[in-house]
Amino acid sequence: MEFAPILISLRTASVAIVFTFVIGTWLAYAVYRTKNEIVRSIADALLTLPLVLPPTVAGFFLLYIFGVYRPLGSLLAQIGVKLVFSWPATVLAAVVIALPLMYRSAKAAFTQVDPIFLQAARTLGLSERRIAFRVLFPLASPGLMSGGILAFSRGLGEFGATAMIAGNIAGVTRTMPLAIYSSVSGGRMEEAYRYVVILVLVSFLFVWILNFVSDFRSKKYRLDAGRR
Repeated sequence: MEFAPILISLRTASVAIVFTFVIGTWLAYAVYRTKNEIVRSIADALLTLPLVLPPTVAGFFLLYIFGVYRPLGSLLAQIGVKLVFSWPATVLAAVVIALPLMYRSAKAAFTQVDPIFLQAARTLGLSERRIAFRVLFPLASPGLMSGGILAFSRGLGEFGATAMIAGNIAGVTRTMPLAIYSSVSGGRMEEAYRYVVILVLVSFLFVWILNFVSDFRSKKYRLDAGRR
């Protein structure tokens, strides 16, 4: 069994979660702050779409946009950037697929914050930016953390979009899901089994962390409520 797919998957998910967390949180905040119901519903539908579409469809759109014969892909190639069938493409695929999870988790976290705290901050003369960073984000942090963990796990297990735009290049873009597929296709079932066990254990670890954080938050809230 090669260890390269394990390292590639962990590196891809680690880099992707940085972009996913920042972009997903910012988009969720922008939609949360939008007053126009029609604009908000359209934006919400578009940002959630990759969650319900097959990953291969998302990968096809990425390939269509960034392909070397497409305008954007051709422009990138002229400046020496080849995205398709490279390791950065695995990061791009993970970001696109995991972004809806981060977005929805962040949006739910923002909507669960009691508006009375935000209103109190406004009466004190704080700007909306300071309210966001000093009140809203801290109060929504458990939900943001949960979304980050889910997005990381989703990026770790991404297969369809990665295969479309990054390919299955050994030592470069072959992540653990692609390694499992390659092993099964080649009849190396024991090797595939090892990759499956590792992927399940890593995913279980992050789900356990998510549940632990949620339970700790709930117990802390009940203790604080009891003291009052």
